[in-house]
Amino acid sequence: MKPTIIAIAIAAALFSHAAIAAEAPPLRYDIYVRGAFNGWGTDNQLAYKGKGVYETDILVSPGNHAFKIGSKDWNAEWVANPSASVAVSLGTAYPLALEAGPEDYLFTKQTATFRFRVDVSDPGKPVLSVSRVETPDAKPAVDPHAGAGATASLSFPTWDGKQETARFSVRDPQAPLRSYAHSTTMQLRDPGPQYTTYKEDASLPQVRSGDLAFDALFALAAHEMRLDSVKEIRDGNYNGNNAIPCDCFETGEKWHYVWTRDLSYAADLGLAMLDPQRVRNSLLFKLSGWRDGVTQAPQVAGTKDGLQIAQDTGSGGSWPVSTDRITWAFAAEEVLKSLPPSERAPFAATALKALSNTIENDRIAAFDQATGLYTGEESFLDWRDQSYAAWIPEDLASMASSKALSTNVGHYKALTLAAMLARERKDAARARRYESWARELKRAINARLWLEDAGMYSSLTAAHFDGAPMHKFDWLGQSLAIVTGIADGKRARRILASYPHGPMGAPVIWPQQLDMPVYHNRAMWPFVTAYGLRAAVAGRNVAVADAAYDALMRGAALNLSNMENLEWLSGQPLLLDEAHPKLIGPVINSKRQLWSVGAYIGMVVRNVFGVSATDEGIALDPFVTAKLRGGVFAAANEISLYNLRLQGHALNIKLRLPVVAGKDVNGVYAVERILLNGKPGGAHIKWSELADDNQIEIVLGKLEAGEQAIRRVNADPYVETPAVFGPHEPVIAGLQRDASGNATLRIEAKDTGKLHYNIYRDGKLVASKLPAGAWTDRRASATACYAVEAAFEGSGNRSHHSRPRCLDTGVEIPAADPRVNASVALAGPSPRFDEPHLANWGGPQDRFEVRDVKAPAAGDYAVQVRYHNGANQVNLGISGGVKWLAVKDESGAIVAQGVVQLPHARIEKAHTPLVYSTPLAARLKAGRAYRIEMSDFYNMSYLQSNSSFNAAGGAEGPSNRFDIYGVRLLRVR
Repeated sequence: MKPTIIAIAIAAALFSHAAIAAEAPPLRYDIYVRGAFNGWGTDNQLAYKGKGVYETDILVSPGNHAFKIGSKDWNAEWVANPSASVAVSLGTAYPLALEAGPEDYLFTKQTATFRFRVDVSDPGKPVLSVSRVETPDAKPAVDPHAGAGATASLSFPTWDGKQETARFSVRDPQAPLRSYAHSTTMQLRDPGPQYTTYKEDASLPQVRSGDLAFDALFALAAHEMRLDSVKEIRDGNYNGNNAIPCDCFETGEKWHYVWTRDLSYAADLGLAMLDPQRVRNSLLFKLSGWRDGVTQAPQVAGTKDGLQIAQDTGSGGSWPVSTDRITWAFAAEEVLKSLPPSERAPFAATALKALSNTIENDRIAAFDQATGLYTGEESFLDWRDQSYAAWIPEDLASMASSKALSTNVGHYKALTLAAMLARERKDAARARRYESWARELKRAINARLWLEDAGMYSSLTAAHFDGAPMHKFDWLGQSLAIVTGIADGKRARRILASYPHGPMGAPVIWPQQLDMPVYHNRAMWPFVTAYGLRAAVAGRNVAVADAAYDALMRGAALNLSNMENLEWLSGQPLLLDEAHPKLIGPVINSKRQLWSVGAYIGMVVRNVFGVSATDEGIALDPFVTAKLRGGVFAAANEISLYNLRLQGHALNIKLRLPVVAGKDVNGVYAVERILLNGKPGGAHIKWSELADDNQIEIVLGKLEAGEQAIRRVNADPYVETPAVFGPHEPVIAGLQRDASGNATLRIEAKDTGKLHYNIYRDGKLVASKLPAGAWTDRRASATACYAVEAAFEGSGNRSHHSRPRCLDTGVEIPAADPRVNASVALAGPSPRFDEPHLANWGGPQDRFEVRDVKAPAAGDYAVQVRYHNGANQVNLGISGGVKWLAVKDESGAIVAQGVVQLPHARIEKAHTPLVYSTPLAARLKAGRAYRIEMSDFYNMSYLQSNSSFNAAGGAEGPSNRFDIYGVRLLRVR
């Protein structure tokens, strides 16, 4: 090209850029492509290109990726169809709706660069198109191991008969602090090189085992712990996505905030020992008192400031649909063991105050006196459609009223910790109160959730009007029941022998759910595997422990990181199912996920070397199996953990290993003797016995058999087989009672093949192994409620229960009835969300009452409010309705009272079915006139920590509002 032509070209380009710069962008805010490929963050801002067009290019890995167009603070959220997800085709123009809705999807079977183009020439009618663009040629491959002084590799078989290998190297194997290179042959989840490098940190422990790979993987976990240690955090839902100062742990590469359960399980598994101060800071960040101007309802318990644990945003508008905020106690207990005394005392005082306020209000809002169990969603399994019945997302009050094993174990931990702290502070009355509640809860879990035929605890009960413990199981709940001591030794052994393990490890739920992508469903999560390992160690189950060791090492080695989750049958970070793109997953997956990092650190420190902190000092209980000894430790006579710092004491632990037991020999090595600084010691060492620098030698001796029972299952990960899946839940298509009092229901099947059906009446099994079709109950009462489950012949895997149906049709009183009185106008007779609606009832001073309510017959009734809460989507927010409902007799005496929940509900344009609140149980007499009154309680939007939340209940003030359409009395006994 001639110089004059070059000059003209440069001038033209400069003129073009100047023109764009001079042209005012049509939007007054930045807009982003936010999706599963970037952790729903703001890494991919759409740049203004002029003429109303915004663009960004994103390198996307294989998968079926959910995404939306959104602003930094989510105040702008654009989707192709607010009623249904859209699979985007390349080159097609999609008009975008300027409102919240389900995610759109982009499918690609290979890593490629995609250009997202949004045309806002008409800001009221933006248009999206996606096209593929050429990815620049990759740089020449780099050999990360060139010049290595030592190398090692780990190879693992794949589900389809192949092999994947991770390779490790160091330049100077004798260096006090090594620098590692780490590569893998496995296709990684996210675009990038097939290798990584990391260094050991002088402030953290190091391992020397004689196996470079084992040493490297521990260094990787410590390195990722440091990457997750941040000075500030952020999330698009808070503070306008601007940074919030906090010396905290963020949740992972794609998750830059502090989430209560993620932090708590990570700290409990391993992080609290290594950095108790940062864990403490993070825990304090998850505490909050009342917002300015909040007036407490008289029924609210606790101190005046309201300091309590925050439940993160989530199902139905957060707490108390979800009540696992109490997992905070797992981390708090470990921090209290590891903080020095001068820092422990103030944190202990704060922890007791926050735990007490949380416990007392959870007792009011989420405790079922009839069963002795707490209500609320399963802990961590918070994608409703992944682990609940298909009808539950349409009726989240039914999820709110169910009881989950994992969450109840969390309440048990909170009660026992609060009792201990109360005793420390000489508050004997409070300690006795919480100890009593903990004993009763342990008894209720064992009485209500244990399934003798399965040898495991039910993960969850069915909803109100059913309540039966279902044959659904989760590995976290089972493991926590063991490690907390809720399960006795006999039950622990049965659980460990009964929970299924695939070739790569244990899935987080069992059985799997049909027609659902991989995330919680069909997945293996390292932190859950680590709790399974702790449970196996507690139960001395060698086979289950070896499976966990294998799974944790494999996952970190082949992925170059401690990933969020993996498909459970293949061990892949992404199972690309081209024939079924909606089933691809895990649908999101982050590197250096905090609880996975804590899991790996805990596996090495707490399980292999056996070191854990206690209230008085340290405990030593290494769990070295014959498989570990003959595998990664085969070349060594001893393995060492250096520079573990606890309460100002440096610990250097050396495990002396026996000779290799031989091929195909299983068992765990017993501790023969322990030496502390050259002198005989015991398995428990007090802080006062430790010097500043300590040498601990543990000599392993005899190989003991331990427990060997493990349940193995296998299947093709691309096939939804009855061997590992449960059926869809059936439907009760008809229910009626004849003149003789017999009730006939009709079972409508959703699946074909060899199935049978079980029928529950009022939560009790009354008929089993039935075919689909009609069944008659000749012992029906006029108030019976029924539910049905399906089971596959052969595997016996069962479905969730159907939506329950009751014989009593109830007494409906619509909002327009003259007996209804409210302090503000109520909604009309039926909702249409393509028209304006009120949603204005629910302010702190608002009142609602229904006078002269008469029960047609004496008995036990469920009193429910008919409503709609469209404040946010069913999976988001902090604005679930939480109110106080009371039933009073003619004299004004209270007959029944308590919290009712009115969670977020689906919004559809033309018609949205109304839903009912959780029920208030009331025993009523025939012919008497009663009055129903509803007033305020509180939800998470009342907390100061949510004052910068971007949606309902955030910056504009608390939101506890919904539309009221009436009340219902349903006789249930």
